[in-house]
Amino acid sequence: MKIIAGNSNRPLAEAIAAYLNLPLTDASVRRFSDMECFVEIHENIRGEDVFIIQSTSYPANDNLMELLVTIDAARRGSASRITAVMPYSGYARQDRKSGPRTPISAKLVANLITVAGADRVLTMDLHAGQIQGFFDIPLDNLYAAPVFVRDISENFDNGDLVIVSPDVGGVGRARAFAARLDTVLAIIDKRRERAGMSEVMHIIGDVKDRTCILIDDIVDSGGTLCNAAEALIGQGAKAVHAYITHAVLSGGAVSRISAAPLETLVITDSIQGTEAVRVARNIKQLSIAPLIGEAIDRISGSRSVSSLFD
Repeated sequence: MKIIAGNSNRPLAEAIAAYLNLPLTDASVRRFSDMECFVEIHENIRGEDVFIIQSTSYPANDNLMELLVTIDAARRGSASRITAVMPYSGYARQDRKSGPRTPISAKLVANLITVAGADRVLTMDLHAGQIQGFFDIPLDNLYAAPVFVRDISENFDNGDLVIVSPDVGGVGRARAFAARLDTVLAIIDKRRERAGMSEVMHIIGDVKDRTCILIDDIVDSGGTLCNAAEALIGQGAKAVHAYITHAVLSGGAVSRISAAPLETLVITDSIQGTEAVRVARNIKQLSIAPLIGEAIDRISGSRSVSSLFD
């Protein structure tokens, strides 16, 4: 097995390699003076099972191109199998036509990864489950739920909890958490006026005098999360916490979340955190390196990945 790290999240790649007790493969992933991507693998990978770790987070286009070029380099180096490990998969929110003459970019990205030479994909908490069908190669979609449920169980009293979905689309995810934790579910009904802006309408379920935990896959601008926290406090919630897998946190999201009535925002390291994230008063990061490392080990050994979530 060979582990190749891109530049998008080097600390996570190093943690995964440490879990697997393997060194990262010696490779150069750099830019020419005009910012074209160049990749050179300095070790023999002929006949090897190669895993390329690269989140397609900000800058999304640069990191996606870096992943594609690295896949091509591994294919031309005669790797026996190439797995694109994408802890965070960018463009996943563009999974359908949202209006006339708009793209389905998630499908385009799936085509690019396949044509570049990947044999399979390993990712986490895809924004929409149907994206798995966009790929003509095997895709394993991991879930951060085991990591989050363990942390919630260690830090909260289940009898006081209510799991909250910040929108109707995330009800399935929140319901699964509620079932694992043996607690109740609430739903926030909101109307999105335009991309990046949301207006909370009302709350379905009883949250008065209870500790609310918001569950979602992505936090970007933070508007939905902050509006949801304010609405829950307005309905009498005792405290509000959030568990979000992918912390995109663009623009002024960190300062917005720091000022919100949100006691903690728990995220994973699927996207490398900025300095603002690291020093934020109410943001806590959990590592998914053991989970991804175990999945990689099972894929390489042709063992079950789904049993990780049994």
